[in-house]
Amino acid sequence: MPIKSINTIDDVISALDDIIDDAVRQENPLGYFAALYREVTLKVKDGISNGDFENGPRMERLDVIFASRYIDAYYLYQDNQPITESWIIAFKQATNYWPIVLQHLLVGMNAHINLDLGIAAAEVSKGHDIDDLKADFNKINDILSSLVNKVQDDLAQIWPTLKKILKWTKKVDDFLVDFSMELARDGAWNFAKIYSETEEHAITELVKNRDLDIANKSKIITNPGFIVSLLLGIIRLGERGSVSERTNNLRT
Repeated sequence: MPIKSINTIDDVISALDDIIDDAVRQENPLGYFAALYREVTLKVKDGISNGDFENGPRMERLDVIFASRYIDAYYLYQDNQPITESWIIAFKQATNYWPIVLQHLLVGMNAHINLDLGIAAAEVSKGHDIDDLKADFNKINDILSSLVNKVQDDLAQIWPTLKKILKWTKKVDDFLVDFSMELARDGAWNFAKIYSETEEHAITELVKNRDLDIANKSKIITNPGFIVSLLLGIIRLGERGSVSERTNNLRT
């Protein structure tokens, strides 16, 4: 599959629409993450238009670099080309019946935030003090965090008792806390700082090692232990609608 040329935030949205449309046609769970990510991108676009960021043009460049890592990985994976291990694990979940919508979203967020966001932040800051980006970096993470409640609401529509189970079962709460947005944000920023201070010749090895760490972290999401897996399996059996219906529910 061809990889689209992405130069603007509107190009990002168009590319995500293509991925979502393909996923809906194919009843492919990979559309879940793309649909959520489209919502993030629209909020970033609105924030740029409204002057919410300290540097709007820089934020658009960051968004393009950040999104391109996911979009490129998606199409390279379709063509059986090499990609990061953390994205391979996320994409492979599409062939597994048992992950619930939330797990598909979290394993995608794991790869994209814990690996890609730090790289994008360092890349967009080349030639500048990366600390100048910190405020806007935190704002984009605030946008990501703000969608957590929306996702829970969307999932509650797919299976209404999900919220009750999440509140009632401490084990599932622990599962969600282990992958908190705050931890992901702080880890991504620390990695961005390290990346920006690393010599060019050592970047490939740095990214490889970080990728392996993040791929290992995904086990918290894909293999959370017997009790949590049992409860998530019950939720999975109760999920309403087709994959395409769930995807469209997340998209709107």
